[in-house]
Amino acid sequence: MRTKLTAAAAIALTALPLSASADGEVNIYSYRQAYLLEPLLNAFEKETGIESNVVFAKKGLAERLEREGRNSPADVVMTVDISRINELVERDLVQGVDSETLEENVPENLRHPDGKWFALTTRARLIYTSKERVDEGEITTYEELADDKWNNRICTRSGKHPYNIALISSMIAHHGEAETETWLKGLKDNLARKPQGGDRDQIKAIAEGVCDVSIGNSYYYGNMLRDENQRPAAEAVRLVFPNADGRGTHINISGISLTKSAPNRENAVKLMEFLSSPEAQSIYAKANTEYPANPNVELTGLVAEWGPIQPDSLSLQEIAERRNAAVKLVDRVDYDG
Repeated sequence: MRTKLTAAAAIALTALPLSASADGEVNIYSYRQAYLLEPLLNAFEKETGIESNVVFAKKGLAERLEREGRNSPADVVMTVDISRINELVERDLVQGVDSETLEENVPENLRHPDGKWFALTTRARLIYTSKERVDEGEITTYEELADDKWNNRICTRSGKHPYNIALISSMIAHHGEAETETWLKGLKDNLARKPQGGDRDQIKAIAEGVCDVSIGNSYYYGNMLRDENQRPAAEAVRLVFPNADGRGTHINISGISLTKSAPNRENAVKLMEFLSSPEAQSIYAKANTEYPANPNVELTGLVAEWGPIQPDSLSLQEIAERRNAAVKLVDRVDYDG
């Protein structure tokens, strides 16, 4: 196995250990962490004989691709959040893939209509509630977060964080901008403190009694349960799958796109198809307590214990197209102020 895993900050991406084109190789730019990719790429090489070269970064990959242009060695980009994925499309940095395998493995609402991105996993944007101070079934929808019964009882991270922007975008898709603005004002009025921290910090805040309700991604809760130092905080909260009896729970994705240059295009498409397969989907989902994008993959581990999810069937592309409107709403209601 010769997979090359290189950690790199965006500022240090000037010298990449990737050859432009080589038989039996594929070059990956990734925002996803090494521990998530290594078992997948090992399995891919075992099945196909194709070796993987990976550069990791926290930011700046779109800018790097733009600067490199047609000379970029990258074949695919792996990233999280529909906004980041759609940025690649809007900058014309990726190309469409016509693959029956990908279309069979990835539902229509979890892929670009022209094949410019495909979801690999999904993560649910859940409501966390205190087991002590909130009764089971007391809140069941995102809309209820604006109910004044929760005044001074809700914590969230910044409204401008991509995960919250995606949720707000989905609310706009379902309710329109005016109604969503009213809802967002109501949610802000119910905050127990100024938006801060990450999703795990909201769980900790509930455990500490700072608030009773918060919003967060499902995999953060799962990863906290796996950490003996964070497990007590996670065990203090209950998971709520909002709108499960209606339109379904809002989801976001991790995904993959084929770059415009893709010097190893054939190998890259094989990788994309492999990552959508049941074998790879099981590995990927189990490693980070995420849900498989492939609906034919059986749930395992913690996500299986939580039970099946009823996801919102709204196209992720529709959510991406409403991002700018969502950002403007956050500013208009001064959510983070």
